[in-house]
Amino acid sequence: MFEYDDVIEYIKNLFEGNVDGHDLNHSIRVYKMALKIGEAYPEADKKVIAYGALLHDVDDHKLFDTENNKNARDFLRDRVEAEMMERICQVINSVSFSKNKGKKPETLEACIVQDADRLDAMGAIGVARTFAYGGRMGRSMEESAQHFYDKLLKLKDMINTSEAMKIARERHKILEDFIKEFQEETGL
Repeated sequence: MFEYDDVIEYIKNLFEGNVDGHDLNHSIRVYKMALKIGEAYPEADKKVIAYGALLHDVDDHKLFDTENNKNARDFLRDRVEAEMMERICQVINSVSFSKNKGKKPETLEACIVQDADRLDAMGAIGVARTFAYGGRMGRSMEESAQHFYDKLLKLKDMINTSEAMKIARERHKILEDFIKEFQEETGL
C-alpha cells in the first residue's frame, strides 16, 4: 500500500525552510507529472514511480550529505520489501542531471520519473526555479541565465518517453522565448 500522507510529511520535514526550488512542492509536482506520464505505460509499476518521484530529492547531493540513499531508505525500510526498496532507489539514482549526463535510465519507471523531474526544470516553473536557486547560491541574474545554456535548453533532447516529449516541446518553447526576451531586455 502506498502511504501518500506519510511520505508527504517526511518530505515536508526534510525540506523545511528550503526556498530554492528543491522543496515539497517540487516533489509533489514531479510526483503528479510522473503519474500522468505513467498512465500511458500500463506496464510500469505505479508504486515504484510514486515513491521514486516523491523521494527523488531526499538525498540530493546539493541538499544533503548522505550516502547510499540514507534518507530514502530510512523512510522506506518498514514500508516496502527489500527488493522494492532497491528498485525505488534505482529510480532515485537515475534522476540527477549532473550525475547521469548522457545515461538513459535502465527501467521504464526510472525513465518516467527522470522525465517528470526534467519537465519541472522547463517551462515557466523552470524559469522560476532557476532564479530561486541562483538567488540562494548568491548568483546574479546573468549568472543564473547561463543555466539555460548549461542545462535547461538541453533537456528537451534528453527526454526518454514519447508521452513526456509532448509536454517538453511546449515547455522548451517557453524557455526559448524567455531567454530571448531576457537577452533583449538586458542587452546581453
